[in-house]
Amino acid sequence: MDPNGKSHQPPSRVAFVLILIVTWCVLVQGTGVVSPFEPLHRVVPDQKTCPGLYCGRTVIQDDAGNITYSACGACGRGERPNNSSICTPCEWAPDLYDWMYLGFMVLLSLTLHIFFIDYFSDGKSKVITLHISAALECCIASIITLLVLDPMGTPQLRSCQVLQLSDWYTMLKNPQPQYSTTLHCTQEAVFPLYTAVFIYYSIHLLLMMIVRPALSVKLSDNLGRSSIYAALYFIPILTVAHAVLAGLIYYSYPYLTLIISLVTHAVHFAKEEIETPKLLVSKKRNLIILFSHWLIHAYGIVALTTLENPVIYGPMLAFIPAPAVFYIVTAQFTHPSRLHV
Repeated sequence: MDPNGKSHQPPSRVAFVLILIVTWCVLVQGTGVVSPFEPLHRVVPDQKTCPGLYCGRTVIQDDAGNITYSACGACGRGERPNNSSICTPCEWAPDLYDWMYLGFMVLLSLTLHIFFIDYFSDGKSKVITLHISAALECCIASIITLLVLDPMGTPQLRSCQVLQLSDWYTMLKNPQPQYSTTLHCTQEAVFPLYTAVFIYYSIHLLLMMIVRPALSVKLSDNLGRSSIYAALYFIPILTVAHAVLAGLIYYSYPYLTLIISLVTHAVHFAKEEIETPKLLVSKKRNLIILFSHWLIHAYGIVALTTLENPVIYGPMLAFIPAPAVFYIVTAQFTHPSRLHV
């Protein structure tokens, strides 16, 4: 009791009352903090209940219709966690950039096939059958890949939207709640862009091994033997490169297409010593290779711009012949005989 006759409660009693109030708020009102290692039996809150970017809960419904949620973990194939950490099916349709990414992976293997067929045959006309076979193999493998992916039997795809680079490397984002136990939430967050390429390479390799050797022996005097051996090397290399660098390739393939087109353009002109328009049109082979480069260059421009504004980006396609014209105009000034040492 103080001099004024008033009594004070001990500090310990005040602290005890505050602890009771906080405990009541936690038990009655709830804080939304849920253990990621235990199933969830109540209504899912609006905020995330799982740590990390890719951990989610699977909906479990028993025979009586009661709904519970599993512990946090990896979502099933074709699913991604939403804002409440519930695994939901992806209903996104691939946009133009996604389709052109898949097309880039197909064109990459086709270009290597054509290059090695031409390289080991020294440009002989008998290998035209092998070129056609390589193109048909890629097309058939692409069609089969589309048909076996969800929804099966249709040329359409159901995919998860690519939001960031880490979507391609979910294994590097497994969280450690309380720095004790790792939650393994590795999944295909970019479904089906990652596995579709593996399926394509598998089908493509199988078709090549069935069709190409017979065509090489029967119609091409066995000129395709070395190119088949080369494919047995570069297809596994492409598969490993995709497994490791898929995300980087996804974000850089338009630039890679343009750079590869320009470099191979210059290499071909230098190898064939094409320095005038007359030398360019003297062989049909040169014209075919030139138009192929132009198509690849156009592919890179469309992939880079996605033609979102056709009025601005459309005229850029008119500059596709510019590298060839620039090379022919300036080649005579860069000949070694004109260099003064």
